[in-house]
Amino acid sequence: MDQSTSNRNRQTIARLKRILRTSVTRSLNILPPDKVLRLLFRLDHWLYYLQGQMASAYGDGVHTKHRHIRYHDFFVARISPGERVLDVGSNNGAVSYDVAEKAGAYVVGIEIEPANVELARKMHPHPRIEYRLGNVLTDLGEEPFDVVILSNVLEHLPERPALLRRIQRLVHPSRILIRVPLFERDWRVPLKRELGVEWRLDPTHEIEYTLEEFADEMAAAGLKITHQQVRWGEIWAETAPMPEQAMPQVD
Repeated sequence: MDQSTSNRNRQTIARLKRILRTSVTRSLNILPPDKVLRLLFRLDHWLYYLQGQMASAYGDGVHTKHRHIRYHDFFVARISPGERVLDVGSNNGAVSYDVAEKAGAYVVGIEIEPANVELARKMHPHPRIEYRLGNVLTDLGEEPFDVVILSNVLEHLPERPALLRRIQRLVHPSRILIRVPLFERDWRVPLKRELGVEWRLDPTHEIEYTLEEFADEMAAAGLKITHQQVRWGEIWAETAPMPEQAMPQVD
């Protein structure tokens, strides 16, 4: 990029900032607080979406959150060499790759989007990884795995306890490692919901959990939480199947 183009870009950005600042300032003077808040929150949601897109572009196709919040390390530390791991919703394969490479595990990544499967095979190939196209709700067969990973997957799905029970019945894991978004991450979240604007991080989320809701769902799924931490507005949990006689009864 030459100097003149760089200068024009800076001038354009400065002009956009002035327009945005002026528009918001005017709204503060003429609108009641609830309408101003709705305006600001809708703007915030749009900007969050754009920031995510640009963070992926900046990371050459991999969102920079993978290296900033280091949630891969949570999974890697809880998997042993030689274990068989099912990564549900493996997306572009970034988590699967680190689990295979750093933990020495054998990984099957199942992903519903064909484009993501192709991307994973291109970006994150590994001799101990197999990427499969499939829907965990309908395509999961009886195949043993030591560990199941659900990284930002559960919140997208309905009837989550039933799914978790099905995974246990078909896969027989000793551990299920789960990462989900926390509703109680910020005071603005309940305020957004109160004002009737989008409060979820992603509009496809069926739920964003309180700690109590997460505990209730794990119990309903017949899972015991053996380790849990809250980081970066998320719940990271290691769970284990309860003994059959300890499982809550489901009608």
